Amino acid sequence: MKNVKLSKLWDSLHTNYWFLPTLMAIGAVVLAFSMLFIDWRTKDAMDNLPWIYSGGPDGARGLLSTVAGSMITVAATAFSITVVALQLAASNFGPRLLRNFMQDTGNQIVLGTFIGTFIYCLLILRTVRGEDYTLFVPQLSVTVGMLLAIASIGVLIYFINHASTIIQASQIISGVAGELDDAIDRMFPEELGQDKSDEQLHTPGEIPNDFDRHVSPIASTQTGYLQIVDEQLLLKVACQCSLLLRLESRPGEFVLQGNPLVMVYPQERINQKLIDRINRAFVLGRERTEQQDVEFPINQLVEIALRALSPGINDPFTAIRCIDRLCAGLSHLAERPFPSAYRYDEDRALRIIAVPVTFEQLVNTAFNQIRHYGQSDVVVTMHLLTAIAQIASRTHRSHDRFALQQQAEMIFQGSREGLSQKYDQQMVEDRYRQVIATLGV
Repeated sequence: MKNVKLSKLWDSLHTNYWFLPTLMAIGAVVLAFSMLFIDWRTKDAMDNLPWIYSGGPDGARGLLSTVAGSMITVAATAFSITVVALQLAASNFGPRLLRNFMQDTGNQIVLGTFIGTFIYCLLILRTVRGEDYTLFVPQLSVTVGMLLAIASIGVLIYFINHASTIIQASQIISGVAGELDDAIDRMFPEELGQDKSDEQLHTPGEIPNDFDRHVSPIASTQTGYLQIVDEQLLLKVACQCSLLLRLESRPGEFVLQGNPLVMVYPQERINQKLIDRINRAFVLGRERTEQQDVEFPINQLVEIALRALSPGINDPFTAIRCIDRLCAGLSHLAERPFPSAYRYDEDRALRIIAVPVTFEQLVNTAFNQIRHYGQSDVVVTMHLLTAIAQIASRTHRSHDRFALQQQAEMIFQGSREGLSQKYDQQMVEDRYRQVIATLGV
């Protein structure tokens, strides 16, 4: 995985509201000084251009003051609308989805445009001089300020439309589903994974017989959610020190300070330098991210579905949308090879034993809670069985089909307990038998 630390840094910057607006504000400062330089060097030639601002210093001051004042007012209004949208999203869809709103590039560009135009106009305004001084009206700079004001109007129109659409359930669900697809493509690429030749690379004899007696843990120096594991760094350390490392946690899990991150064999090679290097390969944070945690976007879709199924909201159609997206993601995943848990050096010596995520775990994550809380809704139950049938049509590994069969059986048994009408029970049973036929069991 290419430079996971830079990827983590970019993800942290991208999910903050200050980064892109700050860059745009800096760009506004550079633009202002560039325009002033051009104005100063070509002030005599500007009079011949009909589209350049040709008013006096008072008019320039009034124009720039009006634009600057309106921009800061609109920026405050846009920020207030954004905060309201965040509150609405947190209450209706769950606080964990706030991260998706925070990394919305459109909102960041809107805020940066208003702030950048405000700063630009202030910087140009300070250079306008009347007859009491050496007369100087930066005609090109004022014209650019007018163009920025017109562009800001277009951005405001975009923001009004954007703010009204990003809080719609369909938009939120499709956004999370897109993150799930991206995570699958990133973590389960078609050209990688464990094929038949890889399965034969590992044999029980490759793990030393005294592994369990001569391993020692390296503990975490922090507390938080494991976001990234730099496997390239771990492999490099393991090769340089001739170690065999067994990871004890995978991205997405909560790690306490002092809990083991890896087990190191042989233990006599552990020193403080090695402990520091291995800890640098693990990035912990306050929240989960989807960079190496494919379960995280699945959990987000499940959370939206569970809130929709709650008695206070009672919106099964939103839950069905989530099931459709989970079905699409798992179907996508079922066609991908899962990477091996074993990592080798160039000499094919076993160096790392990772903690793999399995298709069965992801299926259980996607369906367990929805199945439990939706068992009294016949439409949701039928849709779950339909989703399993669609995933089964894309699944070719026997143990993956067995995981889907288990879910179908639990959905069917839950419907017997949750549905009171015989007609509904019979509908579910018919659909269940169709699923079993699709699974071929």
